[in-house]
Amino acid sequence: MQLIKLSATDSTNAYLKDLLFQNKIEDFTAVMAHTQLKGRGQMGTSWLSEPGKNLTFSVLVKSLEEPVSEQFLLNIYVSLAIYDTLAQLQVPDLKIKWPNDIMSGHSKICGILIENILSGQHIQASIVGIGLNVNQLTFNSLPNVSSLKLLLGRSLDLDELLLSIVENLKSLLTKNKKVDRANLVERYETALFRKDKPSTFKNQDDEMFMGFIKGVSSAGKLKILLEDNILKEFNLKEVKLLY
Repeated sequence: MQLIKLSATDSTNAYLKDLLFQNKIEDFTAVMAHTQLKGRGQMGTSWLSEPGKNLTFSVLVKSLEEPVSEQFLLNIYVSLAIYDTLAQLQVPDLKIKWPNDIMSGHSKICGILIENILSGQHIQASIVGIGLNVNQLTFNSLPNVSSLKLLLGRSLDLDELLLSIVENLKSLLTKNKKVDRANLVERYETALFRKDKPSTFKNQDDEMFMGFIKGVSSAGKLKILLEDNILKEFNLKEVKLLY
């Protein structure tokens, strides 16, 4: 695995994408930044991180070899790779908040942003951006946010964490070619935040409704059981889970 360390960059995703287009770089090349100036999250949100305290990195995945219709599979692999790494550290009450935030209890500790590069109807490569709160202790007035140091009471080595996440991701992608994918999907669904619990949601018209998270579709849509036992699927722009 090739690891590129930067003192500062606007976005590790953008840096890695530029590197991919300029050179032939190997699968699972990772770019790590001490300071990320314009880190991004899902739906155009920003990811704020104290310099040198957290993991802000991107990793190249060229081995997925899936059609565009199956692109949510990578989301599952990345989420589980981080989940497994943190479980090994005994981070308490780990959950995956759909589609790919990693939670400890009700606090967010990690966000993921995946950008796919397509060739026809197939995924040629993916840039996986990961922001993991590690040694930061204060988050201004941000609600429901924590870090590994706050949760575990000790500092952690950023390089070791990155290596563990990438190795777990490689392992899952290798197993993908050998095992029933349904098992991995089941693992992801079992770890879903608020699964099978009465939860409040907001739709794209800012209307609130109640429902139960039941799982995800093959396209990655969230399955919510509504009143009158109606099971409906929602994409990322259509629904927001409220705390």
